[in-house]
Amino acid sequence: MVYGRSMPELPEVETVRRGLEPILTGARLTHVRQNRPDLRFPFPPDFVSRLEGATVRRVDRRAKYLLMPLSTDETWVAHLGMTGRFTLDGRQLGEFEEPAPIAGKHEHVSLCAEGPAGRTRVGFADARRFGFMGLIPTDQVEAHPWFAGLGPEPLGNAFSAAHLGEAFRGRKSSIKVSLLDQRIVAGLGNIYVCEALFRAGISPLTAAGKVSRPRLERLTGQIRDVLNDAITAGGSTLRDFANADGGQGYFQHSFDAYGREGDPCRTPGCTGVIRRTVQGGRSTFWCPTCQKR
Repeated sequence: MVYGRSMPELPEVETVRRGLEPILTGARLTHVRQNRPDLRFPFPPDFVSRLEGATVRRVDRRAKYLLMPLSTDETWVAHLGMTGRFTLDGRQLGEFEEPAPIAGKHEHVSLCAEGPAGRTRVGFADARRFGFMGLIPTDQVEAHPWFAGLGPEPLGNAFSAAHLGEAFRGRKSSIKVSLLDQRIVAGLGNIYVCEALFRAGISPLTAAGKVSRPRLERLTGQIRDVLNDAITAGGSTLRDFANADGGQGYFQHSFDAYGREGDPCRTPGCTGVIRRTVQGGRSTFWCPTCQKR
């Protein structure tokens, strides 16, 4: 069972980035079409004309944002929200004598990418319109309100037990809630925090400031592992998520804790049952028997 309608998490966004990277890197954007004035927020002024003709230098990710620096010295930023998805479809390209057609009422942006990978039609659809896009001067991205104050990437070199120990010092809030604080770790979401704490054998109810250094060492390793496992598997399919080529990820079939309320714990030798509780307005799934404070 899926509880609520979850926003794509870091592995899902990274899966989309890897799908877009070979198509967009070095590609010139042409035949840009915009179907409506806004998503969650209004599109930037002159969005179409600022994209059209620009070349994408690379496809990056910061937390749950996709960042595509352009030859115009602006960076195209996209956030998937809850239901946003990029699609790649070379079959609809034709000769593009007219702007790339909008495919369906939920596709809000379409364009042609012409580059080393050939010519590909790229679309962005978002049924619930909680996603958004921006164009930010590339040299001002780090200072932009969307990115200023974000913590280190959990898969980056700056993320470590030492960093968590310093960030958690004296902190009385639970480790589960603390790990969801984007100022401490950028991009970690509810599902993978539940999974990492389960793998590390740490109760989500433990005060963050009370977790020992050895347990933080184990936790940081498990955070990296669970994210990498999910990326390798293609992300998690949570109702609306699909990766850039329209396929879906399968890591949800390997969840040890998330969504398994009332099921037997999968830890070898443990006789516990997965319990669900609510922390900070989010569902937490854990085993009280083998996840100790």
